[in-house]
Amino acid sequence: MTLFKKLLFLLLFGFSSALMAQQLVVEVTQGVDSPVPVAVAPFGWGGDALPEDIAEIISQNLGRSGFFKSMNRENMLSFPEREEQVFFRDWRMVNQDYLVIGRMEPLSENEVKITFELYDVLKEERILVREVSVGKQSLRDAAHYVSDAVFEALTGIKGAFSTRIVYVAADRRDAENQRYRLRLADWDGERARTILESNEPILSPAWSFDGTKLAYVSFETTRPVIYIQHLATGQREQIQSFPGLNGAPAWSPDGHKLSLVLSKDGNPEIYVLDLRTRALDRMTQSSAIDTEPFWAPDGKSLFFTSDRGGSPQIYRMDLASRSVERVTYEGSYNARGRLTQDGRFLAMVHRGSSRRFQIAVQDLKSGRLDILTNSDYDESPSIAPNGSIVMYATQDGGRGILSAVSLDGRIRFNMPVPQGDVREPAWSPFLK
Repeated sequence: MTLFKKLLFLLLFGFSSALMAQQLVVEVTQGVDSPVPVAVAPFGWGGDALPEDIAEIISQNLGRSGFFKSMNRENMLSFPEREEQVFFRDWRMVNQDYLVIGRMEPLSENEVKITFELYDVLKEERILVREVSVGKQSLRDAAHYVSDAVFEALTGIKGAFSTRIVYVAADRRDAENQRYRLRLADWDGERARTILESNEPILSPAWSFDGTKLAYVSFETTRPVIYIQHLATGQREQIQSFPGLNGAPAWSPDGHKLSLVLSKDGNPEIYVLDLRTRALDRMTQSSAIDTEPFWAPDGKSLFFTSDRGGSPQIYRMDLASRSVERVTYEGSYNARGRLTQDGRFLAMVHRGSSRRFQIAVQDLKSGRLDILTNSDYDESPSIAPNGSIVMYATQDGGRGILSAVSLDGRIRFNMPVPQGDVREPAWSPFLK
């Protein structure tokens, strides 16, 4: 068995760490060299106690991004809620560059209006003011919305705090007593809920581009079967269950097709399934292992991993001509690729001279490849929809955890769980 085949086998069948559905917690391990100080004052509210502290969530989001250093509330000299209550000298004294203030007013028994403002302390200028109305049970969503707006105003990068992640967690108490869970959570691990639970492995969750559905592989029938699950209803649909391998589903940008890996004809090959007609189109014809397909953002080409050149590398197929070109050359192993939404950067699992499996990113315009991580067994990269962060699975103290690194390598954070392991992260697109 070749190394690539061994790795493929491990990916599909050796996924046996002890996994447990616990809350992920974001722990920033490295931010930018000089994070920008920002203070988020408590939002004004005169009503009954609310289920969420919006200002605290905004402060945590900005701090966890690695771009900012959030000020502790206990060190603030005042808690302004309106422009006339802001005294810039006070905030300069405590070395803050930016200030977020806000207030909430009841619109009805269950709905509130939130007004928030962003100030440049040094220039003594208001940068942003905006209002949003939400239900009291959606205050965390509102906090993420405000965080996105503030983040974009200060960095020029669209915020991704309102996005979601899915991941696989498992609890292996012993060799015959395992439990796997497909979990859906906020970007920071909060509000996690199980959307599928099984005694058999769950693999390769993939978001549809509209963020309403997931495709994944489940072994609940003891064989790999591809399903589509509608997140709003929980309704599931079995897509493919041919003899042999059914794996690695990936959505086309228009949501009408899935690329798949099937071995129904003997060797793993890339196929495209039209979800409207159920027509199956075989894309590769090779004695090599072709796997892990993913679509270019324009839907005009497919990328995939193949060992047809003697080692696992990433290739691109033009869907009109079916011509194939090799994309990666540096290193003996490049696999499990994912593209940024602008199609310029390719994140992947890379093995170079260090012999370690690390996350790397290649600029498809210049060809430059940068290794982003320092661990030994990184896998399953997934890129935030704003193209700023790559989330991936790795090992820490013998357990599987999720970690993340910015595409420039300056920001890093871990998302450990108190017990068990997690794997297979998939970051959602921007959600409507």
